[in-house]
Amino acid sequence: MEKKYEIVVLIGSLRRGSFNRMLANTLPDLAPEGMAITLLPSIGAIPHYNSDTQEAGFPQEVLSLSSAIKKADGVVIVTPEYNYSIPGALKNAIDWLSRVPDAPLAGKALAIQSASMGVFGGARAQYHLRQTLVCLDAIVLNKPEIMVGTVQSKVSPDTGKVFDADTRAFVGKQLVALALLIDKLR
Repeated sequence: MEKKYEIVVLIGSLRRGSFNRMLANTLPDLAPEGMAITLLPSIGAIPHYNSDTQEAGFPQEVLSLSSAIKKADGVVIVTPEYNYSIPGALKNAIDWLSRVPDAPLAGKALAIQSASMGVFGGARAQYHLRQTLVCLDAIVLNKPEIMVGTVQSKVSPDTGKVFDADTRAFVGKQLVALALLIDKLR
């Protein structure tokens, strides 16, 4: 893979010791040749969406997030599952992004990953996220789907990364598939 791919990672969890953050932390190590992966800043500082706030001007956190996504070739969203759906902070960030001029996610190649302590690995959150992303016109990679179940046995709190070889190999395959999707969209 000789081409250059700039990928940004949006993390749906705010918790420092999040398993999903550990999955995201692992991505740069698994990137295929020619792919650079950058984790975006926490979405925790983005204010709750309110059209009154928008009328006064987009918050700098939203503009910075939008700009980073717009400049990237692709996006990976790594999210936990909360109550069979996505975390409110992630939905809030998406709500803001849906209102930014020039629609930063429209036509953008996007992959989804999730991890949970349960066996389903965040599958229900991914399905809800896919529904939401339709409205933003993102081009979501269908396969392979990354849903890391029983993640607590596959990560190291010491390194903050995934150590399980099978999980790492499978995630690496998704990153290659994301690069191929980007090539199709170029």
